[in-house]
Amino acid sequence: MQALVKRLNEHDLRCQFHPELSPIGWHYAHCAHIEKRWLLGEVLGRWRGLRRQDALYLPEQAFKPERGRSLPPRDRLLRQVRADQERTLLLLSGMGEQRLPEHPLLADGYLPLFLLQHHQQHYETMLLVLAQRAQARHLGRFLPQQRLRPAGPETEFVALPACCYPVGGERPAAFDNELPAWSPELEEFEISRRPVANAQWLGFMEAGGYERPELWSEVGWAWRERSGVWHPEHWRQDGRGWWYGILADGPYELHPQFPVHGINRYEAEAYANWAGARLPHEHEWEAAQRLHALQLTGIVWEWCANPFFPYPGFEAFPYARYSETWFDGAHYSLRGGSLYTRPRIKRASFRNFYQADKRHVLAGLRLARDGCGRANRPETGEMPRLQLVATGESA
Repeated sequence: MQALVKRLNEHDLRCQFHPELSPIGWHYAHCAHIEKRWLLGEVLGRWRGLRRQDALYLPEQAFKPERGRSLPPRDRLLRQVRADQERTLLLLSGMGEQRLPEHPLLADGYLPLFLLQHHQQHYETMLLVLAQRAQARHLGRFLPQQRLRPAGPETEFVALPACCYPVGGERPAAFDNELPAWSPELEEFEISRRPVANAQWLGFMEAGGYERPELWSEVGWAWRERSGVWHPEHWRQDGRGWWYGILADGPYELHPQFPVHGINRYEAEAYANWAGARLPHEHEWEAAQRLHALQLTGIVWEWCANPFFPYPGFEAFPYARYSETWFDGAHYSLRGGSLYTRPRIKRASFRNFYQADKRHVLAGLRLARDGCGRANRPETGEMPRLQLVATGESA
């Protein structure tokens, strides 16, 4: 994280390149403040000065459009964050100026794992900011060497039988929304082995997918008409009409088999309807992932059918705002992880969540269908068996 920030000048550290994304410098300072807040404040009870910084670095108190302007000068910010994080490491290692007491946040090494994963999520967001910067500054001087050609939605599905499938995480690494682990009963279903690819998405576009309201939900079509969107967020065309992508490192060729990303849930749902399928419930996704039935996971976040919701017996920890605030019916679950996601986050049980209209995330989709009687229900205690089934067809 420090290496990424040190490459940026004063302007890029403070600039808000997308309405949904805070400046990179703010993310950096926020991570250091969160360390102090939990370790010095919650564990040691040393709140002096921290409350004042809450107004700058807590999301619920810091007005997003003002976050860049509120940062200290670049060099001072870098020195301040480095000093704060060195102090945190010394305290956690037992070599600081004060011994840490017994505390629920420190049990089983919870707090260091929480902070590490918190920072990894912010690091991913910082890379999304750099992707937006690259898009904003792109001058169109890129010529792809290969033309992306459209493909149909046909894909290989795997059938999973009706069964009670284990879902959820384990302490101390799991976040509160992954707990408690449980085993919901799922009906027989089919899920595609691979996510939808770039060539398939182009096929959807060229089949008029963005002009056919019957493929879209009512709210999704209203968004489509309002936004005027007709291609993924990161796609651009050269003067010949050939498509290419732009991410943090600049423009790149769109590989036909690479998972598409830069689409929101409304677009994902429309594509699934065109392909004669649906989005998977997040429990279907996790069940298939635990059985090693899915390929090309961890390249794009994958939109799921269901809103983000609490598991039975959910308890907010270490604070309500991490998950509980977003159980509002307006945020939807995503699974898998993206190119920018750190490996620890890419576990089967990790639950991401966004509102349905968000496109700046590296998110795509995988298809699912209701079962067709191909998969037999396993006996109690028996591992479900996977069966390959026919490909899908477009509407």
